[in-house]
Amino acid sequence: MQLADAAASAALGARLAALAQPGDVIALSGPLGAGKTSIARGLLAALGLAGEAPSPSFAIVQPYAPPETDFPVLHIDLYRIEHAEEVAELGLDEARADSLLIVEWPERLDAGFWDDALWLTLAMAPDDARALTARVPTAWKDRWSRI
Repeated sequence: MQLADAAASAALGARLAALAQPGDVIALSGPLGAGKTSIARGLLAALGLAGEAPSPSFAIVQPYAPPETDFPVLHIDLYRIEHAEEVAELGLDEARADSLLIVEWPERLDAGFWDDALWLTLAMAPDDARALTARVPTAWKDRWSRI
């Protein structure tokens, strides 16, 4: 899939919001500036967040909950995580029971940690576009066809 610009990335996020639910993990991978946060912001806006969502680069986890969003969401940025053990302190397994997890830089952890995630990888393409590839787990097969 090609994403022409930041607006197209945000629109993809909005389409994902219509299909996402608590318990899901959406992993966003790609180099700095590829559009991971644009997708996350589009998704959060479509779930009701007013205003722009800050990047969780320094906070690592930015939580959202009703009435701010339709259901609980954790926007997570693992860029600054150096050791997988640090993630245990974040309590993501427990939070996932009733929250959607949007994870930037998921490759900072063992691939098995996100084996059931909808894994979206962004790469730079000509004309400032982004090429998106998806690894679609079983739980997303039917939903992904509606993107």
